[in-house]
Amino acid sequence: MNQRLLPLLPAALAALGAASLRAQDTATAEKTLPVFQDGQAQEVPAFKDRNNWIKEFLWVEAPFDSDGDGKPDRLHVDVWRPKQTDTEGLKVPVVYETSPYFAGTGDQTPYWDTNHEVGAEPPKRKPAPQIAERSKAGMIAQSEVMTWLPRGFAVVHSESPGTGFSDGCPTVGGANEALAPKAVIDWLCGRLKAYDAREGGKEVVASWCSGKVGMIGTSYNGTLPLAAATTGVEGLEAIVPIAPNTSSYHYYRSHGLVRHPGGYMGEDIDVLYDFINSGRTERRAWCNEHVRDGELLQGFGRRTGDWNDFWAGRDYALQLDKFRCAMLMSHGWNDWNVMPEHSVRIYSAVKQKGLPCIAFFHQAGHGGPPPLELVNKWFTRFLYGIDNGVERGPRSWIVREGDRNSNPTSYPDYPHPEAALVALHGSGDGLKVGTLGTAAGKGTLKIVDNVDKKGAQLAMAAESPHRLLFATPPLTAPLHLSGTARITVKLASSKPAANLSVWLVPLPLPERGRPYDSIVTRGWADPQNHQSLSKGEPLVPGKFVTVTFDLQPDDQVIPAGKQLGLMVFSSDWDFTLRPPAGTELTIDLAGTVLELPVVGGAKAFAAATAGK
Repeated sequence: MNQRLLPLLPAALAALGAASLRAQDTATAEKTLPVFQDGQAQEVPAFKDRNNWIKEFLWVEAPFDSDGDGKPDRLHVDVWRPKQTDTEGLKVPVVYETSPYFAGTGDQTPYWDTNHEVGAEPPKRKPAPQIAERSKAGMIAQSEVMTWLPRGFAVVHSESPGTGFSDGCPTVGGANEALAPKAVIDWLCGRLKAYDAREGGKEVVASWCSGKVGMIGTSYNGTLPLAAATTGVEGLEAIVPIAPNTSSYHYYRSHGLVRHPGGYMGEDIDVLYDFINSGRTERRAWCNEHVRDGELLQGFGRRTGDWNDFWAGRDYALQLDKFRCAMLMSHGWNDWNVMPEHSVRIYSAVKQKGLPCIAFFHQAGHGGPPPLELVNKWFTRFLYGIDNGVERGPRSWIVREGDRNSNPTSYPDYPHPEAALVALHGSGDGLKVGTLGTAAGKGTLKIVDNVDKKGAQLAMAAESPHRLLFATPPLTAPLHLSGTARITVKLASSKPAANLSVWLVPLPLPERGRPYDSIVTRGWADPQNHQSLSKGEPLVPGKFVTVTFDLQPDDQVIPAGKQLGLMVFSSDWDFTLRPPAGTELTIDLAGTVLELPVVGGAKAFAAATAGK
């Protein structure tokens, strides 16, 4: 080397190093990064171009074999992510939705015949036709993609075991429904392997994932985030369950009574199994034998409606020991499919664990997510770690009557902290319209079951032998109800078994439209289970028993001018079995009491009813 150049080398190297650092700084400055404003992830132009989104589908190999073929189940998964996760080494969190519905469902699935006596052996259900198996795998769904990819998240979907291109058996609340999303999260966090084919294939690694996952979904898709959270899987930081089914028993039974979800008369857990059974055709016979016929039909006790170990194994409120993630829950007070108790019971339990949790409730029916702003703050806080204080704000958001879901009212908690139970009794001639007030009733009244007389029809009738109806005086001020009402009914039946149905209604109900949309709350029970939820005993005709059970939780303001009515009847056309007419129920008014959660307690109730 030329000796004259040696003194120049240190300076040249220093200049080269400085240039290199400047190039690195420029590259860093030019990298696409998420943007946050007002505690929310904002849309970033470089993330919005869908032509640049990376799309891939793969199979996560789960550590279980639920279809008995001797091989680990592989779960079909798709991924949508910004191109910058490849071109710039960007690591992003994941918004994840899983479902048994993505591959299609059974359009002709037969239901149970509900036209028989309560407690009788039900007629056999017709066989279900098979759901056609899809022939080609690919991207699963587009839900959540347009919302979250432009904001710097990846979106992942997966098909539940035994559905679509996922191996395994559908179990409708069985262990594999919790372990399957856990496996997907374990893959996203680098703890399990995935492949680009259902069998064999090359390994696919989620090196682009930050290790933070949030789950979201509605109905069954909202149930599965809870299921995953019960496993305590590391990396699942936040969930947004919307109208989730948190207990199969509470979905298909009510205090010992066979009770159907609204709009699905005759559905039971085996019906839902057949409705989603869209997986491999060659494994369906095994799954039917071992899961549907061997586990579901042997455990569900449709004749009695009793609680048992089978149902306990499908109740997520009993499986929260490992639950560790932040939860934003949403439900509609008028959801008569997946009823409000499903969310209220889990919210209460998670709150008691001291975990971050918020409840959003609206006045409509099934579904209905929280406002995007609230969901965005939730995922931004727990997936990106931006301290926006969302978990330190109001714990309860409730859409007031007539307001839009985008404009909820905040409360310190649910139920309202100032709510207290007020004991109310029916008195007078409830076959017409008696009085609902704080004074205890006297005597007995008899009603005759007739399922053909629908609930709204009975509530609007001036007089009926098929129901008892007791109403407050017209309210002189709004009455705010918040919490879970509880009813005690002392009754005698003319038969060994009977339905018992209770409605709370604002009177008068509207004569046009759908009057049942105005119902405050409802509840159902089997008087045979008056002593034990797990073992009903046939009633002795003519002998009085006392039945106590919860109605569905609610938060509603009954306006001034309305009356609050308590209606007691037997069979409910939309929800219960439909026995032949004629069963007589004798109600002892002195032994019947409604405990109503009133904001402001007895004083507020007295003020709203003019002290009467």
